[in-house]
Amino acid sequence: HIQDPASQRLTWNKPPKSVLVIKKIRDASLLQPFKELCVYLTEENNMIVYVEKKVLEDPAIANDENFGPVKKKFCTFREDYDDISNQIDFIICLGGDGTLLYASSLFQGSVPPVMAFHLGSLGFLTPFNFENFQSQVTQVIEGNAALVLRSRLKVKVVKEHREKSSVQNGIEENGVVSANLEKEVGKQIMQYQVLNEVVVDRGPSSYLSNVDVFLDGHLITTVQGDGVIVSTPTGSTAYAAAAGASMIHPNVPAIMITPICPHSLSFRPIVVPAGVELKIMLSPDARNTAWVSFDGRKRQEICHGDSISITTSCYPLPSICFRDPVSDWFESLAQCLHWNVRKKQNNFGVEEEE
Repeated sequence: HIQDPASQRLTWNKPPKSVLVIKKIRDASLLQPFKELCVYLTEENNMIVYVEKKVLEDPAIANDENFGPVKKKFCTFREDYDDISNQIDFIICLGGDGTLLYASSLFQGSVPPVMAFHLGSLGFLTPFNFENFQSQVTQVIEGNAALVLRSRLKVKVVKEHREKSSVQNGIEENGVVSANLEKEVGKQIMQYQVLNEVVVDRGPSSYLSNVDVFLDGHLITTVQGDGVIVSTPTGSTAYAAAAGASMIHPNVPAIMITPICPHSLSFRPIVVPAGVELKIMLSPDARNTAWVSFDGRKRQEICHGDSISITTSCYPLPSICFRDPVSDWFESLAQCLHWNVRKKQNNFGVEEEE
């Protein structure tokens, strides 16, 4: 029996009490929607609202005396310092697709259901409009909503210990001690959960990237070009689509491998089963290092001896649908990417048919 994607529904074991509100930073147009939503959640629904500390440091929020009583009820947290993964019942995002990617990065294990409002520039992953937010949020709280489980990638980066590196002694680029860092003798291991894609590219070098791609331990190809994208079905409509890949519905269990500007006329993007394990390493004869990023973040250098292992995570991101997974996806293809937009061909006139 093949499961109908539309049959996945949001169900609560007990009524949700806590909600994480993620707002796009430095966007003045979101201040009013953010305030209205928070007032509705705290005063109308008696919910515990979690907000990132830097959101409340915005002068327009910090200096708003009318918003003060609501703000005092918030629970705040700081990224990379505070673990809120076990305290949130569901998430509301205000902004574009980047807010959903950011929400994913905050939860390295199980992810609460995410309701994303389209208040950004693209909005492929944000199906809700804010005009009727009260009724829509109420429906989610009551458990009356469809879900799409967006698969994520579990990525493990193993680095040979060396003195000069973009990640040293457990300190990442932003100076924060990595919470998900393990140590082996002479090695560093970092793990990430990725919603869209892992991108391996040539970085600032003018040479071709030269990386080997292994599937379940077998070398399947060497990428010679600008790089390679390993994406989820959700990520197939992002960078991978720009690089010529097919677009895959998020309910399809798959991983997509897409070369970036390969120096080959026959290197087509491929789709592999979700259960495989991919490993990417610099080729022994590579002239330069490579760089890797995860959903556009945590960018770091990959040198000889380092490896990137990628497989499908057992922690998908449950995304709340506006209607259902199929309708929402085709609506996004049409509205955001203008998929198959063409002027209709006229039919034959009566005289021409005769």
